[in-house]
Amino acid sequence: MIKLSPLNRRRLNNFKKNRRAVWSFWIFSLLFGLSLFAEFIANDKPILVSYRGELFMPVTQFYPETVFGGDFRTEATYRDPEVQCLIRSGGLEICFDDPEGTMAAIDAGDFWAQVAEFSPGWMLWPPVPYSYDTPNDLGRSAPSPPDASHWLGTDDTTRDVLARVIYGFRLSIVFALVVTVFASIIGIIAGAVQGYFGGWTDLLFQRFLEIFSALPSLYVIIIMTAILGRSFWLLATLSIIFGWPALTGLIRAEFFRARNFEYVRAAEALGVSNWTIMMRHILPNAMVATLTFLPFIVTGAISTLAGLDFLGFGLPSSSPSLGELTQQAKLNLQSPHLGFTAFFVFTIMLSLLVFIFEGVRDAFDPRKVFQ
Repeated sequence: MIKLSPLNRRRLNNFKKNRRAVWSFWIFSLLFGLSLFAEFIANDKPILVSYRGELFMPVTQFYPETVFGGDFRTEATYRDPEVQCLIRSGGLEICFDDPEGTMAAIDAGDFWAQVAEFSPGWMLWPPVPYSYDTPNDLGRSAPSPPDASHWLGTDDTTRDVLARVIYGFRLSIVFALVVTVFASIIGIIAGAVQGYFGGWTDLLFQRFLEIFSALPSLYVIIIMTAILGRSFWLLATLSIIFGWPALTGLIRAEFFRARNFEYVRAAEALGVSNWTIMMRHILPNAMVATLTFLPFIVTGAISTLAGLDFLGFGLPSSSPSLGELTQQAKLNLQSPHLGFTAFFVFTIMLSLLVFIFEGVRDAFDPRKVFQ
């Protein structure tokens, strides 16, 4: 069990007092935790397959069709009636001629007596039997409204919207966390160096930031994606490069204010290193201002990814992007379920994050910790 210091226990108690932040934390943790196992929740492959007494996990491993008595060495298409019949019958050749009739006879319960070679099998499917890139044979025009098979309907390429929301939620949060962590680390170090040392160091950094901030980030991202191709890590890297200056000015001001405090002078007189003074003595006192700005970095990263995807300069079109879902809502006004889904997903996700960081900010506020 983690043992907290008295100061951290006070901070934790302050966070617990903010009921909205606590409930938001648990709801967000549940949603994000479920999205981490998206492959087990929304997938066009079974979680578990029983074939001739053996168990297989197609959701995590590759199995060719020949493993289940098929003819091809490519990965088995588990939604194909022939493959399903082969698995449920134990690989009987009759499945190649009449798979639907064979499975109907198996469901009726009288197939065992008719065929001696019959070996019953089964498949355990995820709650949403579609992946984010699974095309569906709807039998009608797409996008289609919500129904019993597709709880949030389908998009204009017949892909299940609920599956894309689950994967897109995970993708957006992971992107935001990666960008926030690395941009904050760089921004805090840069701001700490400027504010603590001052002088020429601060002057040179300020001139550099003025020039760097004037760069048109959107144009640079468009040019880089055109040259290197669109990918998650390229967008994350570019977002970090253009995102770290946002926190630098705030940290610089906090360090510039605190460097003349008595406890800093005392630490310098005792021979404490500059790095230790900055990270262990000044930075904790600047955490309130830092945490106040973090929600803007997180929500800004999510909005940046969604905006780039909406404009067509973000992730590849096959990726489960919430921005791409918003673009489809704009192009298909006759299907309001797309717009409502995108709106509520963004609203819930961003609101939960803002409420959580509001509680974290209050937890680190010295006026509430020492009252």
